[in-house]
Amino acid sequence: MSDFGKNIRLNRILNEPGRGTLVVAFDHALVLGPIPGTEDAGGQISRFVQARVDALLLNLGLIQRCNACFPRSATPGIIARIDWTTIWTSLSRGERGVLRSCMLASVEDALRHGADAVLSYLVVGTGDGNFEAEEIARNAQLARECERLGMPLMIETLARGEEVENPADLQWIKRHTRIATELGADVIKTDYAGSVAAMREVVESCPIPILVLGGSRSDGALDIVRSVMEAGAAGVFFGRNVFQADDMAGFLRQVRSILNGEGK
Repeated sequence: MSDFGKNIRLNRILNEPGRGTLVVAFDHALVLGPIPGTEDAGGQISRFVQARVDALLLNLGLIQRCNACFPRSATPGIIARIDWTTIWTSLSRGERGVLRSCMLASVEDALRHGADAVLSYLVVGTGDGNFEAEEIARNAQLARECERLGMPLMIETLARGEEVENPADLQWIKRHTRIATELGADVIKTDYAGSVAAMREVVESCPIPILVLGGSRSDGALDIVRSVMEAGAAGVFFGRNVFQADDMAGFLRQVRSILNGEGK
């Protein structure tokens, strides 16, 4: 089976080695509702496009409703979020609720919407064996579907729950990124490991590209970008640090400069 379709689509998202990839995650409202920065969805997507981000992570509904925001000459790569999880609500504030994940669409649905890749969650450390077994099974099935259709699979790997004291713990990150690789992921989205040395160890132990998520809005976001690039990761996935920034265009210019090796 040839992977030329996957390779073509991945080339629309990932940059060449030495030049980091900038992905803006704009899928938050499916779980959190219209949090600040997401209300004017079309306007924000147009601003991301104007800033020449490499790719956008969107739910299928926004891809449908905001298709006019994608010009012929400058459309970024489109990554479709095709699953949903309760981890952000069930595990909030340390509370333990019912854990569930489910698929929202198929790979064929994402292709029909113009996506260049699909993304799903893989959560470990919850203390719920049934939930984690279902996480493995649905990601394995998704990987086989992506292989059949030539669609790149990104898996967002996270350690969250009663077994996890520190989600950025090196051993947790090494574990779940490798699990996703073994399932058949093409790219990983995961937490920052806390230091250049730790992040480099994660990158070197994972045979596929890693994009590091920015997490909650932080004044240290640019330092994370510098560390991520020094560690050899493929780039960054930023959400609230972008769409809630006081000067979004300026922040994105700074991030791009660092990813291009120009800003230290």
